[in-house]
Amino acid sequence: MIDGSILIGQGTRRSEESFRAYDPATGAVVGPGFSIASTQDVADACALAADAAEAFGSLGPTVRAAFIEAVADAITAIGDVLIETAMAETGLPRARLEGERGRTIGQLQLSASVVRQGDWLDATLDSALPERVPPRPALRRMNRPVGPAAVFGASNFPLAFSVAGGDTASAFAAGCPVVVKGHSAHPGTGELVARAVQKAVAACGLPEGVFSYLPGKSHELGAALVADPRIKAVGFTGSRGGGLHLVDIARKRKEPIPVYAEMSSVNPVIILPGALAGRGIELAGAFSSSLTLGAGQFCTNPGTIVAVDGPALDIFVGAAADALAGVEPATMLNSGIAEAYREGVAALDRNPAVERASDIHGASHNRCAPALFDTTAEAYVRDASIREEVFGSAAIVVRCRDLAEVAATVSAMEGQLTATIHMDDGDMEAAQALSPLLADKVGRLVNGWPTGVEVTHAMVHGGPFPATSDTRSTSVGPLAIARFLRPVCFQNLPEEMLPPALRDGNPWRLSRRIDGELRAPAVATQPNA
Repeated sequence: MIDGSILIGQGTRRSEESFRAYDPATGAVVGPGFSIASTQDVADACALAADAAEAFGSLGPTVRAAFIEAVADAITAIGDVLIETAMAETGLPRARLEGERGRTIGQLQLSASVVRQGDWLDATLDSALPERVPPRPALRRMNRPVGPAAVFGASNFPLAFSVAGGDTASAFAAGCPVVVKGHSAHPGTGELVARAVQKAVAACGLPEGVFSYLPGKSHELGAALVADPRIKAVGFTGSRGGGLHLVDIARKRKEPIPVYAEMSSVNPVIILPGALAGRGIELAGAFSSSLTLGAGQFCTNPGTIVAVDGPALDIFVGAAADALAGVEPATMLNSGIAEAYREGVAALDRNPAVERASDIHGASHNRCAPALFDTTAEAYVRDASIREEVFGSAAIVVRCRDLAEVAATVSAMEGQLTATIHMDDGDMEAAQALSPLLADKVGRLVNGWPTGVEVTHAMVHGGPFPATSDTRSTSVGPLAIARFLRPVCFQNLPEEMLPPALRDGNPWRLSRRIDGELRAPAVATQPNA
């Protein structure tokens, strides 16, 4: 059911004011009027979250994992109406959204399996040494949830980075209640998923404050959520301006809190001379496919190509331009994103140091055509505006005089989510020299193409500023749970006062580090609870 409600705990509310969703392909209104959450709604949701925090954070791994799995099952049970609603609100094709639904469910299931295993608790015990001078006390440490988390739905992933996406899955895994600020571009999709989470909370008998959903369009709504003193951490995926605004609010609070914002990345692709000479046309076709995937609205979109100038690069650029000419203009997620894309392309067109390498054809309304540009390394390093992200299927080729200038170009770049190196056997020495420079700039170094982010234990979807606001974090994979945890040490406390994870009998059957040695649990007769 979609009726445009605000969901606070197990309750629903409507506001007098409302906003609408629109089909980005046609401009037609989609769905009912959607309520606009007020600052009072924010306060009520945060109060419920704070009330639920201790009980939810103290759940045993098995119980919490079962809840996260129940969320995944409830999303599956929504059925095809979820895909149809998301298609209407985003213009994304069915296959893409069905894949994204699978990813969303999969990352919830992975989070549940990690919670059940218990390693995220990092239970550590150091025995007392009473005979030592001075004596050493008994010390026991584990991770605990930071408290209620605010999560902002993303525009470009209406399922995997939104209401029950990676940030919410990570916060739930850590034991943090979540208050979601839904994205205004796909409110019907958001409400369907939010109702599924609400249903899972009730089915598992958890405190109602474990989850709330706040729809709305205003920046004031998000600001009020981050400013609420009961919120202890924030997950955000969006623009650099939006992320920095939230960081500033969080920093100025009486109690500053972390904001884990994924913001801006051009994901440079370095094509070394051997690969360019041997596979230039092949690489151009693959680049075109990666650049235009999802109308270029992926955070790992390859927006910058860096290579040594010469005939081989000319062939690559020509082949890439030809491939892009065959790509039909694609519907972007909403009119704001489409307008920002057109403005970014126009700014590059106006720059005298930049040349257009491809023709734009057939663009109209929210349908935007891919664009390829050409510049020199000297101009790229000198002019920061050329290095700015244009969100969409636009990219710039940076022509370098030699490999030393390739390295200088990399050094001039800001932090990125990814960087890619294409190399052949003869390029290995150059690749090895560039690798440390690139690793300092990115969260993931790729041999291939960067679009597509696997949800696995080894994945890092983060990077130095401005790719993210905290270079130590990832928003994808089990490591993302750490964003919502903090370590607590218990010194010389009696057994009865210790959390189950740290008691002598190891009732949760965890792997624990005891006096520096990692020890597996004894064979469990009962599952951890």
